[in-house]
Amino acid sequence: MKPSAQRIPGLLEPVEYNLIRSSRRSLSVEVTRGGTVTVRAPLRCSAQDIANFLSSHSAWIEKHLELQRQYREAHPEPDASQREELIRRARAELPGLVAKYASMMGLTPSGVSITGAQKRFGSCSPANRLCFSWRLMQYPPEAIDYVVVHELAHIVHKNHGPQFYALVASVLPDHRERRRLLRE
Repeated sequence: MKPSAQRIPGLLEPVEYNLIRSSRRSLSVEVTRGGTVTVRAPLRCSAQDIANFLSSHSAWIEKHLELQRQYREAHPEPDASQREELIRRARAELPGLVAKYASMMGLTPSGVSITGAQKRFGSCSPANRLCFSWRLMQYPPEAIDYVVVHELAHIVHKNHGPQFYALVASVLPDHRERRRLLRE
């Protein structure tokens, strides 16, 4: 990665971005949770083409930088003692929630793990092992229940198709509202 101090055209404030060149065919831009901008470009893409691309996406970049800033304000990184408390709560509460909803859904996961994942609240492995991030414990109980039911539904449906959401809705009819809580 090459950091670039060049200003992205069209933005109100100068924004530094990381430029990654590879054998890809197209340009892309990403705004991370940390608020950094990463541009991926083909090896032979000119600096002018990159500048034009960034200029044409300046409104999108500004919007997502602001969304990530708001997210960081609403969900600051916990300090060491807060982190330990969240991990303790996750270990104490999540296995019981999994057992409760698994029983309601007639499902049996092969295990439950607590992780420190930053981008995913939960996952279901091909072997039906469920993993949950301790960061999930920062959200309301309704949102936590939604993630547990969501991951349990992946035991039956390994995708996000209509049947998957029908199974989730059969347990949590208000699943859409609960999912919105994760985005606030």
